[in-house]
Amino acid sequence: MWWLLVTLGYLLGSFPTSYIAGRFITGRDIRQMGDENAGAANAYRELGRNTGIIVGIIDAAKGSFVVLIAKAVGATQPIVLTAGLAAVIGHNWPVYLGFKGGRGVSTALGVLLVVETVPMLILTLPTLVILIFRRSVTPAMAFLFIGLAILGWLLKVPPVLIAYGIALPVLIGITTLFRVRHKRLNRA
Repeated sequence: MWWLLVTLGYLLGSFPTSYIAGRFITGRDIRQMGDENAGAANAYRELGRNTGIIVGIIDAAKGSFVVLIAKAVGATQPIVLTAGLAAVIGHNWPVYLGFKGGRGVSTALGVLLVVETVPMLILTLPTLVILIFRRSVTPAMAFLFIGLAILGWLLKVPPVLIAYGIALPVLIGITTLFRVRHKRLNRA
């Protein structure tokens, strides 16, 4: 049954929210617009504030939903965490879009909200303040992800969940690094 949950996680994570929004609103592929990323931040910049927020919420819901389903069917913690990881991988490399998707930030947030609920809720308001004042996802997410590890440790969250809360942002960072590098090489 574990493979079914992981496959479901990947397929739900692959749901191309920003791509569908881009096609619906402009008739264009969001991956051909702005920073060429199929995620909420690019949707926010290229399709408008409201669309970007809706895309971000749906992308986060994908991650949360996968973890909630795995928990609801009584999956073990490793399977629950693997299903959540599969959702982020699906968002980043969606089968529906030829494996070229987003960076996984919103989907990872959705996963972490269910996995580490209390620390995530505590960090929500300061993260939003940083996002609003800095008008950039990067410093807000840096604060959130670093704060999540520290707060998790202070709240005595199990070490495996603290490690998981570090691993997902590392995956986001690696995805971003390779996409930016690839884009620079193609322009050279």
